[in-house]
Amino acid sequence: MRTISLAILWLCLGLSLDALCLHGRRTETAYGEGTEASIRGEKLLKRARRGWMWNQFFLQEEYTGSDYQYIGKLQSDQDQGNGLVKYVLSGEGAGTIFVIDENNGDLQATRRLDREEKGFYILRATVVNKRTGLKLEPETEFTVKLHDINDNEPHFSKELYTGSVPERSDIGTSVIQVTATDADDSMYGSSARLVYSISQGHPYFSVDPTTGVIRTALGPGDMDRELREHYQVVIEAKDMAGQRGGLTGTTAVNITLTDVNDNPPRFTQSIYQFRVPESAKSGTSVGRIVATDRDIGKNAEMFFTIVSGDGMDMFDIATDKDTQDGVISVGKPLDFEKKPSYTVEIQVQNTQVDPRFMSAGSKDMATVRIGVEDVDEPPLFYKASYLMEVKEDAAVGVAVGSVSAMDPDGARSMVKYSIDRRTDMDRLFNVHPGNGSVFLLRTLDREESAWHNISVTAMEFNNPRQSSHVPVYIQLLDINDNAPTFATIYETFVCERTKAGQRIQTVSAVDADEPSTGHKFFFSLAPEGTHRSNFTVRDNGDNTAGILTRRASYSRLHQSVYLVPVVITDGDYPMQSSTGTLTVRVCTCDREGNMELCNAEALSSSPGLSTGALIAILLCAIILLMIVVLFTALKRQRKQEPLIISKEDVRDNVVSYNDEGGGEEDTQAFDIGALRHPDAAAALEESAKQRRDIIPTDILLYPPHRRPAPATSGLIMPPVSMASQDNGNVCEFINQRVLENDCNPTAPPYDSLATYAYEGAGSVAESLSSLGSASSEGEQDYHYLSDWGPRFRKLADLYGADDSDFS
Repeated sequence: MRTISLAILWLCLGLSLDALCLHGRRTETAYGEGTEASIRGEKLLKRARRGWMWNQFFLQEEYTGSDYQYIGKLQSDQDQGNGLVKYVLSGEGAGTIFVIDENNGDLQATRRLDREEKGFYILRATVVNKRTGLKLEPETEFTVKLHDINDNEPHFSKELYTGSVPERSDIGTSVIQVTATDADDSMYGSSARLVYSISQGHPYFSVDPTTGVIRTALGPGDMDRELREHYQVVIEAKDMAGQRGGLTGTTAVNITLTDVNDNPPRFTQSIYQFRVPESAKSGTSVGRIVATDRDIGKNAEMFFTIVSGDGMDMFDIATDKDTQDGVISVGKPLDFEKKPSYTVEIQVQNTQVDPRFMSAGSKDMATVRIGVEDVDEPPLFYKASYLMEVKEDAAVGVAVGSVSAMDPDGARSMVKYSIDRRTDMDRLFNVHPGNGSVFLLRTLDREESAWHNISVTAMEFNNPRQSSHVPVYIQLLDINDNAPTFATIYETFVCERTKAGQRIQTVSAVDADEPSTGHKFFFSLAPEGTHRSNFTVRDNGDNTAGILTRRASYSRLHQSVYLVPVVITDGDYPMQSSTGTLTVRVCTCDREGNMELCNAEALSSSPGLSTGALIAILLCAIILLMIVVLFTALKRQRKQEPLIISKEDVRDNVVSYNDEGGGEEDTQAFDIGALRHPDAAAALEESAKQRRDIIPTDILLYPPHRRPAPATSGLIMPPVSMASQDNGNVCEFINQRVLENDCNPTAPPYDSLATYAYEGAGSVAESLSSLGSASSEGEQDYHYLSDWGPRFRKLADLYGADDSDFS
């Protein structure tokens, strides 16, 4: 596209007339250069000629007019003014923000624009034939830039700043830097040039107008944290380089003076007085002294020291980390009788000293007077512990040693001694209550216990509650009172065919004693074994001995076991000795001397049952035992149910046999004769009725005897038959058994009730039992049953009828 003319509204841009002329000249010059370049291009490249154009337009932001804002005019060489050319605009905001007159190429903005939102727009323009719609020239890209105006005030990055600076800082010490920004264009005019100033905070602080750095404005003497710690400063930022009409923004800055160690600690009083009892233990607090420091934190930390006085070695002082107080405590035991009061000088100073503000001598002093109070103290032993020695064979009553204590008070009360029996449960020792002498109550044995630790108590006679204790360690000194013995049970073997002087065993010994020079043992053959001895003993000189053979052959069949007595003697005084027996068994050996066969009693490792076989045999025996127990249990379960079903109430226990029997002729089931002659059967049954698990100690109160029938007068009894006489015997037999069970406590069972159903001899109907029917062949009169009432009348008719009545 060839640009023929470019009309721009320079008045809207605020440019001078000179600038307009200058741009006009540049346009013409550019056009000429473009024309020549186009001609050269046509010759060389043979392409269409194009006119050079401006590729940048300017537009002022924040336009407030009601009409469209005119930007400029575009015109093509192809536009001959005949109305056949159409201008087309595309790119950012084309058709909405920017519009172009398609007939004459005028470019306008349709609305108000803000540079801070978007500073420039890139557009493209071309011309097309209205009739054919074909492009007459390629698109040309140009830019529309917005000129800035001062429409934004400065803004700080924070609404509130916080800063700090040490107190007593020099003038000009940097505190904090504040920063403000302006959204206007810093490349155009002074809209974005900011100037800082302080509107609140004089005369303590100042601000650099260009950088925004806040600095101290007063000297060290005026910036004291102890006088004022917090400050608030208001900073103002103004654009247009601070000129009139510029916009401003403000922010607040809170500044704190940090502490430095510029104040030494000071005691709240110059003299302190305390009192402490003489019984106070080491470390007991005596009192507190207070010092203050106007500084804070680590700068206020302090420490105390005792610098002089007669109590420097008796008392200590430390600093309480929480309160920074000086705590005085007892360092050594006090004694009112020796010294009743002390005076010390205490110094306080900071742990961290700042040499800029304080010298090393910035400290304070105070005087402390401490009085010691007298108390009744317990007896005091001369030693903290006692060590005593005694021989283990010392006799009862022998003194082991002595302890000594005294009352430290001025009264010097008498002291008596005793042993704390909790430390001497076996009561082996005792102490003399007056002089503290420790002596034996029982004999001692070092081999049982080599040391005995007891505690001796000393208490005042007048005040037994005042007592003290001291440990006493008693060591038992060893004497040679134990004979040496074999170190173990020795048992060895000898081959039937061997050679004389062959070593078959090496033995050693042990001794419970502990001689100072060490053990020394001597071995020899006992005198009773020297005569016709088959073996000899050779002492090796190193507390061991070898057992040697004296013959070349032994017979296992002749003698299978030899007992070799060996005498063992120690080398201490008094000399102790004992005899140990070595068992030697004769065995058959191979050529190499290895045992092959010995007697059964000689072989602990002889062939036999293995452990697995023994376990298998044991399991089989257990299984057989379980089978026997199970069989016995099953056999018991097959027994008949007990006759007595219910055992809850003895009165309801009725023995029921449920056996009808075979009648009077069945003598196998029931012996009727026993009931007819109870005297004859009594002797046979007497042994059977006694309990086997209880030996009877009580005799029957009433021996068995025949009682006469009770006499009756005024009654007409029926004739007594043999059956009636037998019934009387039965009655007497039953009564006798009832009496025996009632009077004999050993009669079984205790929880059963034996019921004997017998109507009695005085019954008119006599006995209804059939037991007497076998001995009665005569006719019986049953008509008397009619007199018993309607219930028995039918029975009387049946029994009283003749046999002919039923035929």
